[in-house]
Amino acid sequence: MLPEHAPFNSDQRKTLDSLIPGLDPVQRGWLSGFLAASGASPVVAPAPVAAGKLTVLYGTESGNCEVLADRTVKAAKKRGFQAVMKNMSEISPADLAKSPNLLVIVSTWGDGEPPETAVAFYKQFMAAGLSLGGVKFSVCALGDTSYEKFCQIGKDIDARLEAFGASRITARQDCDVDYEESYASWLEGSLSALAPQAASAVAFVTPTAVPAVEYGKKKPFPAETVDTVLLNGEGSAKETLHLEFSLAGSGLSYEPGDALAVLPVNAPDVVKAILQAAKLTGNEEVEVKNVGRKLLADALREDYDITAISRAVLTKLADALNSAVLRGLLAEDAKEQLKEYTTGREIIDAIIDFAPNGLSAEALTGIFRKLPPRLYSIASSPLAHTDEVHLTVAAVRYETHGRSRKGVCSTYLADLVKSGDPVQVFVQPNKNFRLPADGSTPVIMVGPGTGVAPFRAFVEHRAAVGASGKNWLFFGDQHYTYDFLYQLEWQDFLKDGALTRLDVAFSRDQPEKVYVQDRMIAQARELYQWLEEGAHFYVCGDANRMAHDVHEALISIVENQAAISREAAEAYVEDLKKTKRYQRDVY
Repeated sequence: MLPEHAPFNSDQRKTLDSLIPGLDPVQRGWLSGFLAASGASPVVAPAPVAAGKLTVLYGTESGNCEVLADRTVKAAKKRGFQAVMKNMSEISPADLAKSPNLLVIVSTWGDGEPPETAVAFYKQFMAAGLSLGGVKFSVCALGDTSYEKFCQIGKDIDARLEAFGASRITARQDCDVDYEESYASWLEGSLSALAPQAASAVAFVTPTAVPAVEYGKKKPFPAETVDTVLLNGEGSAKETLHLEFSLAGSGLSYEPGDALAVLPVNAPDVVKAILQAAKLTGNEEVEVKNVGRKLLADALREDYDITAISRAVLTKLADALNSAVLRGLLAEDAKEQLKEYTTGREIIDAIIDFAPNGLSAEALTGIFRKLPPRLYSIASSPLAHTDEVHLTVAAVRYETHGRSRKGVCSTYLADLVKSGDPVQVFVQPNKNFRLPADGSTPVIMVGPGTGVAPFRAFVEHRAAVGASGKNWLFFGDQHYTYDFLYQLEWQDFLKDGALTRLDVAFSRDQPEKVYVQDRMIAQARELYQWLEEGAHFYVCGDANRMAHDVHEALISIVENQAAISREAAEAYVEDLKKTKRYQRDVY
């Protein structure tokens, strides 16, 4: 509602009161800019009412929650809150008692795991016994519905806060990968619930001019494909690509350690197979949210995730079909059967199995979520490649349940993108994977397979700035002859001193398999010496096995070389994490 002193007559007031609440932040911003550009006088917001202290607590893996936390703090300050944001790595559970108003934004990744930087806080919080009777809270959980334990960490923290006596002021918001709308709704509801008077007292402020186009998540940049190179030799079982894109004219910038988000399109053969399974032609028209009317075939190719199967997808399919059989598979006592069914299958399998008579175009699109971007660790330094960004991508192809499968984005880049083609991209910052500020600090990098990508960026960057610190890389793959990614570059870096040491592990070149963690243990004494000299330790790659094995090897090395107990070695490694000397980018 407009304040009483707003300079409008009763008819104008009614019109604005009915219009403004229904506008989203983007629409409000556009309208504000339009009014400013047309010469209209800006609306001056009254001073916000003091709304008290607010802590925005976040736990992030890829950086999304940190971005949302920052946006939350800015929005809260406009409403009169004394708002601060805290990373879960910077706070203890006991500190929450000092926060009368608490908003939590946390992601879940993998099989219901907390973000890397939030692991210690999460463990302590779930085991703690706190009294938070004076705390008002709400939780925004980020996740991915293609995983069984969708938003699990947010659910756990939400339930635990309630158990500690805190008062939930709005329901937990569980967000899928396309989270903007859900987050905006949660933010508005939470701030309004915490300080309704302050919320109603603040009008939006008109900017002085229409902002220039800014490329980013809301408007990805069409980056021209400069080059694509197959990194594996003939005879390799792998297909690893080095891709180069131009960022000229984008205004986008990045640092080593950041990721590039790529918006793919679905492959024509995958779209065709879905249409055949649903018994549709593709010429049907459908309404795509925030896009408009499109031909079904185009919508399937450009707008929807038509492969990833999940409980959410199957629930929508069961509703569309009114299928008792499918609802039985989704029952609480059938979790193991559901897990067995979804493992290795895609949406097309469910359509074939449960919709033998096909689906209408509206029913088909109704089961899909928006096609999400894919994040890839950037493999270049902006200092070494002006106006360019490089990626290292392994094309994913396999067969399960008698059907060929392929990774949506990796094979989009491998099969459909040619030199000169535009690819929709934006930069995803990752402040939790950064080179040390002091260029003299030693760096140890463990990156098998495509996990080597950010370390190419690291070494390039340190060479470009003339950093004096030593650099040690552990790299591994299957075969030396076929799979030594960037071999010539590493050899050149060794020659000119940009790379101090390189240890490699090629698992299939001898009867017994050898991995990067084995090479670490073989060089335990020197590795520990580097750590004692203050080295930063980095890991990038597979989270399920490699990262776990490397972590265990690191603890073992510290235990043996320092001649201390296992518990003391674990504390040593945990301290490396807390001081940001041990950072991981795992997936």
